[in-house]
Amino acid sequence: MIEKKYDVVVIGAGIHGAGVAQALAVNGYSVLVLEQNTIASGTSSRSSKLIHGGLRYLENLHLSLVKECLQERTLLLRNAPHLVKLVPFYIPVFPETRRRPWQLRTGLSLYALLNSFHSSGRFGTVARQDWQTLDGLETKNLQKVFRYQDAQTDDVLLTRAVMNSAVQHGAQLMMPCEFVNADIDEQGVTVHYRQNGETHQSRASVVVNAAGPWVNQVLTKFNEPHIPLSIELVQGTHIVLPGELTQGVYYIEAPTDHRAVFVMPWKGNTLVGTTETSYSGDPGQVQPLDSEIDYLLKTLIHYFPHYQGKPVLDSFAGLRVLPHEEGHPFSRSRDTRLITDRDRSPRLLSIYGGKLTAYRITAMKVMQKLKTSLRSGSAPLIDTKGIRLDS
Repeated sequence: MIEKKYDVVVIGAGIHGAGVAQALAVNGYSVLVLEQNTIASGTSSRSSKLIHGGLRYLENLHLSLVKECLQERTLLLRNAPHLVKLVPFYIPVFPETRRRPWQLRTGLSLYALLNSFHSSGRFGTVARQDWQTLDGLETKNLQKVFRYQDAQTDDVLLTRAVMNSAVQHGAQLMMPCEFVNADIDEQGVTVHYRQNGETHQSRASVVVNAAGPWVNQVLTKFNEPHIPLSIELVQGTHIVLPGELTQGVYYIEAPTDHRAVFVMPWKGNTLVGTTETSYSGDPGQVQPLDSEIDYLLKTLIHYFPHYQGKPVLDSFAGLRVLPHEEGHPFSRSRDTRLITDRDRSPRLLSIYGGKLTAYRITAMKVMQKLKTSLRSGSAPLIDTKGIRLDS
């Protein structure tokens, strides 16, 4: 028996599910969000806690992605100033650093250009006489230290704030709630879900699959699933150590493979991450590997020797969803893929990948894809640019 009808059912209450629910609700659509655990219980609570353009993505010429993220960073700084704050970032350069000063200066100049030369894009270098103030950074053979700005957040609180906004505008959230299966027909989708031991059925014009690393597992529960995108799950691990950084965030190169690693202040301690390790298995069982913890520790101690002997207080691992391609994960596209079951009037849309910073623009792209599936779909969409987020 159909209990209720919605315009859209969203599966997953991570940052992208929350963002889509907010955009739908603001535009007056009825939306139901099904979450198997809690808000931001997956990847959205295991990020690097950064709202940034992705300076390192410039190396692979992902210019449009960087520009998009910098624009979204500006909006979040305005709409959620209690959750998103600009902090200084430092890039130390040693003789063995692969990215030479001229390359870093060029990259930071391009970063500023893509940020429309906003004041937040200003950068420079730290004077030699001030190096001793940089939280115990190794100064032997140090050649130069670049300084620029990016933003930091609490990813869980940000996701909750977006979901709270969605609920305030009329979205309905059910959690913990198990998505059982769904039947697609020409008119829409019948969704079956279980909560508190009882199975329910609701009707929707369209379903948005925002299940993150579970995206392809969710697709198997549809009677007419579209062909899943071939993906690779890439594990990113972070570690937490005692000792608070007071100057900002450090963007360093791992001495073994020159990968980018961040060292940052986090709730009175130091957060270090991240790694890139292929993962297979149940996304709910992802755990930091000993080799990853060792890699991050060695990288930290190489640049900050005073952390030698300090215990690892905590560690966590999240999963990135990347397209299955040849080559190292670092070089893969970070663009979000929106895959539908059909070109016109889709009944099912799946979100692959995505960045915390760009959740809002991803939601607007989803809205554009779904216009022909929703009632009054020809009306101009209300943008979410001006909506402030309360914690």
